[in-house]
Amino acid sequence: MASEMMEALELLCQEKHIDQLYLIDRLEQSLAKSYTDVLHLPFGARVTIDRQTGRVYVYELVPRGEEDPETGEYSEFDEVDVTPPDTSRIAAQHAKAEIKAIVRNAARVQIYEEFSQRVGDIITGTVLQTTPDFTIIKIREGVEAELPHFDQRRFPEERNERPAGERYSHNQRIRAIIIDVRDPNATQPAVRGERQRPPIVVSRTHPDLLRRLFELEVPEVYDGIVEVRSIAREPGVRSKVAVSSNDSHLDPVGACVGPKGSRVRTVVSELRGERVDVVLWSDDPARRVAAALSPARVSRVIIDDENSYATVIVPDDQLSLAIGKEGQNARLAARLTGLHIDIKNESLAAGVLRDLSHVVAEDDLADDGESHRCEYVGDNGIQCRNMARPGSRFCGVHEQMADVEVSSDPDSLI
Repeated sequence: MASEMMEALELLCQEKHIDQLYLIDRLEQSLAKSYTDVLHLPFGARVTIDRQTGRVYVYELVPRGEEDPETGEYSEFDEVDVTPPDTSRIAAQHAKAEIKAIVRNAARVQIYEEFSQRVGDIITGTVLQTTPDFTIIKIREGVEAELPHFDQRRFPEERNERPAGERYSHNQRIRAIIIDVRDPNATQPAVRGERQRPPIVVSRTHPDLLRRLFELEVPEVYDGIVEVRSIAREPGVRSKVAVSSNDSHLDPVGACVGPKGSRVRTVVSELRGERVDVVLWSDDPARRVAAALSPARVSRVIIDDENSYATVIVPDDQLSLAIGKEGQNARLAARLTGLHIDIKNESLAAGVLRDLSHVVAEDDLADDGESHRCEYVGDNGIQCRNMARPGSRFCGVHEQMADVEVSSDPDSLI
């Protein structure tokens, strides 16, 4: 029987890729603790398992000599054989528990080694279970992730990675970004109940989720032609994304928005209706601030580089639009540009304009809706949605077409 147990252990270790000597050592330690309690041994026990036959031997530790006067412990022990007759049955029970623990830990180590290199990547999973504190998402068979949404007032040390207003149902498919992978070999658990929770932590509030979604939906972003320069987000409500193009003939905003808004609409749908504003990035801080405050029209921008401060002057009828509901538009623009923004209307800014040393005219900042849009109109009567190139009335696609004179003679096209 004992040899059969060793053969079964060997086969199991080969199947689960576990070191057999490591498993036997763990079994000996576990059995020593159990026999100490079962046999009521005051100084503990030592257990050995014969590697060939699988026979279990239990030895009582009997102290020898005198105890240490400082620690009160003994340093030398004699071993007395106290092996009970039913050691095989107890050994089998402990072997089952230890094997489960080792296999579970080996799986967590494997997941950690794989996904610790994928922090920042987007994953698609299926909702398995939702609790008041977190949602379990199945990435693939045997691999699960946790989307925490703890109450920050009750658990300030925990995370809340769920946008306000989002709720998930069983078997629902969602996308999220990996923000952390817990190390199973860490000596001190970082969060409450970590050993029972999935090692992968994902988020739907992280700004990089927007970046990854645009990489999936916009080929130009994935290829690096269009670059996402900055993201400001209030999860579940509104976001601003500043983009630039490495190709002078490509409009980055139009590429991200897509035909009739199809690309950005897919991103908004994934974010459950969160409003996404795509604006043009500029290396000029004044133009950057003016674009970030869209859809409001900006008259002038005063930049204080030393204090990272921007004073923005808008028409009187644009003040509330520039500030936004509860200051949301101005707050997102400040995060997007990295500047503190102070917005004033023209009526109250007369004193500021008199001392203005660096003024940027309204025509240099804001898009009035038509002046910077490509003027090409197709045969169907629809105007091109791309932005016109600097110094031109047309975009890069239609600029050359506008310079070609088309003959009215149909035979000239043959």
